[in-house]
Amino acid sequence: QMRLVESGGGLVQPGESLRLTCVASGRPFSSYALGWFRQAPGKEREFVASASWNNINTYYASSVKDRFTLSRDSARRAIYLQMNGLQPDDTDVYYCAATARYSADTWGNPNDIDYWGQGTQVTVSS
Repeated sequence: QMRLVESGGGLVQPGESLRLTCVASGRPFSSYALGWFRQAPGKEREFVASASWNNINTYYASSVKDRFTLSRDSARRAIYLQMNGLQPDDTDVYYCAATARYSADTWGNPNDIDYWGQGTQVTVSS
């Protein structure tokens, strides 16, 4: 089992920034592609960003590219999602995700994910 614990969500105004953190425990960290999905009430969980196991490659949904940055710290067994220029449409619950079965460049389907965090709420509102 791998346990994922997110933190860093909150309420911000449009244009502001937040940094989400996800700390992993349990399974070998380097064996997994990790990343983030998000979900609004009544909607499907959607892909946000992913990083390969060696953090050489990162991938983003078109809606967040150039605003969000995913980074990975293997020593701390953590990944981070720096979110800049937040907009009301970014309001969602953000979930940390991990899978050893699919490479980071294939992420898109939440059914491909092996492990999920509990989620952290991000609200963007004036």
